[in-house]
Amino acid sequence: MGITLDLEGRVAVVTGGTRGVGAGIARAFLRAGAEVVVCARRPPETAVEEAGRTAEFASVDLRDGEAVRDFFARVAADHGRLDALVNNAGGTPYRPLGDAGAARHARVLELNLTAPLTASLAAYDVMRRQRAPGSITMVGSVSGSRPSPGTAAYGAAKAGLEHLARSMAVEWAPAVRVNTLVLGMVRTESSPLHYGDEDGVAAVARTVPLGRLAEPAEIGDAAVFLASDRAAYITGASLLVHGGGERPAFLDAATVNREQ
Repeated sequence: MGITLDLEGRVAVVTGGTRGVGAGIARAFLRAGAEVVVCARRPPETAVEEAGRTAEFASVDLRDGEAVRDFFARVAADHGRLDALVNNAGGTPYRPLGDAGAARHARVLELNLTAPLTASLAAYDVMRRQRAPGSITMVGSVSGSRPSPGTAAYGAAKAGLEHLARSMAVEWAPAVRVNTLVLGMVRTESSPLHYGDEDGVAAVARTVPLGRLAEPAEIGDAAVFLASDRAAYITGASLLVHGGGERPAFLDAATVNREQ
């Protein structure tokens, strides 16, 4: 018997859900039958669609606490409920620590840590009033558990986000489950900005034990699982979705004869 992830009749919000990983997550929720609301500062160039269904779009600046609270209250009023939040919005430019002042790095922390906290608080205020338990999923990164040169503030924010999720899981149980997806590298339309041309992407993919970058749809499937009844006893957890992580550099640098 197969595992069915059926979210029909449920309402999900995906922040930053208009492109890349966020769009992949939104499409996965649409496939599972959920009503999906995606939010970002700017509307998508094309609607986020899947299985003949379209995600609703709302323009929201997640750094504006009042706007975020109004947005979640509006979702609850329009749809009658809120079952799942995926805090996907975030990102960072490449910027060595010494190339900018603390205020510039703090903006990265605001987007990747404070904004998910703001959204989660607003979602919790809706979910805790419902009979059915809700689900919040943080989109974390392997950058939060290893050195992140060039994106140190981002890595620090993702480390904090994972810890925040664990604390939320304890404080908000049993009304809301809170988990983290810890992502490795994902192939999106932005991959060339990070890894270069196709040869660069292929070279980076070879550093992953599974030999490739993740697809946004695979991240979406993991997010749907955590929001589904199949994960009803999972909270405060971190699910690694990184293809096996990164091959340790010393293995390629060592000169020992492995054929002995």
